[in-house]
Amino acid sequence: MSGHSKWSTIKRAKGANDARRGALFTKLSREIQVAARNGGSDPESNSALRLAIAKAKESNVPNDNIDRAIKRGTGELEAADLQETRYEGYGPGGTAILVEALTDNRNRTVSDVRNIFSKAGGNMAEAGAVAWIFEPRGVITISPDGADADELALMAIDAGADDIEVEEGVVEVLTAPQSFEQVRRALEEGGFKVESGEVTMAPKTTVPLDEATAMKALRLLDSLEDNDDVQRVYSNADFPADVLAAYAG
Repeated sequence: MSGHSKWSTIKRAKGANDARRGALFTKLSREIQVAARNGGSDPESNSALRLAIAKAKESNVPNDNIDRAIKRGTGELEAADLQETRYEGYGPGGTAILVEALTDNRNRTVSDVRNIFSKAGGNMAEAGAVAWIFEPRGVITISPDGADADELALMAIDAGADDIEVEEGVVEVLTAPQSFEQVRRALEEGGFKVESGEVTMAPKTTVPLDEATAMKALRLLDSLEDNDDVQRVYSNADFPADVLAAYAG
């Protein structure tokens, strides 16, 4: 598993910490709200909503929160007019960074994001400057719990997965976005425990960083993710294992 993929795994673990849980719940609820607004309240016919609800449940968002978010999206409850927006930029070491946000005030959000980049030694870029480096990809993380990795791999490939990566007892199943749900369903029906699953933006190429630059990049990514309006942050940084271990601790 690459340093980039490990960072994604650590992000999920950090998001489960008490100090960040409230902010995470808010962001996941916003995602549900927008999905319901754009495609309706029925998860069976609204794949974006179905995925947003699944992500919320993985993070133990209460059902009441999920229900309220759906009602805000459909107009049954009053809600802020959230707009989807994307920012691009460069971080330490020339790494590409893609930021997705939901905001009710674009001027505030772009100002905040620009300041975060600037303070960390990075800079904002024009639209399209780095987006081409990323491509949508389904990522399903599984804890095998003693199950045979080869059996898991065969089942995943048969269900339509593109590839799997195994390291330190964690299995990542990679899929095309359109195959994500069928692969996830097949693995769950096959008895495997899915720890997390999402359609993310994966870098086509990565940039290896030395220790000092990696720490600067991690601080920038953390600052971006701590912003209330920012939903997701993607990077093509490849972090050294020892730096990630220190960061996770």
